[in-house]
Amino acid sequence: MDTCSLHYIMMQYLYIAMIKEFTERELDRIIEMAWEDRTPFEAITFQFGISEQETIEVMRREMKPSSFRMWRKRVQGRATKHAKLRSDEMDRFRCSRQRNISGNKISKR
Repeated sequence: MDTCSLHYIMMQYLYIAMIKEFTERELDRIIEMAWEDRTPFEAITFQFGISEQETIEVMRREMKPSSFRMWRKRVQGRATKHAKLRSDEMDRFRCSRQRNISGNKISKR
């Protein structure tokens, strides 16, 4: 068995182990947060306990290849996706207008 095949098998095993930890709803939320420009990877780590690299792997596995490439191109180097690169006035994980689902008082636009 060559190194490439072994790496592929290991990645599949890790992916299956990782998926078992998250419900479909949690996976959807991880993907949604990853797509949001102003949500840093650190917020995903804080909420779900997965690293930036693990988030990238989730996106790679759950999205179509073309969608993943588009997302990856968009995210690379974006200061708002990394807490250390953000400006000092951006210190929150969520929009100031965001409410808990039960207390949402802002209508959809």
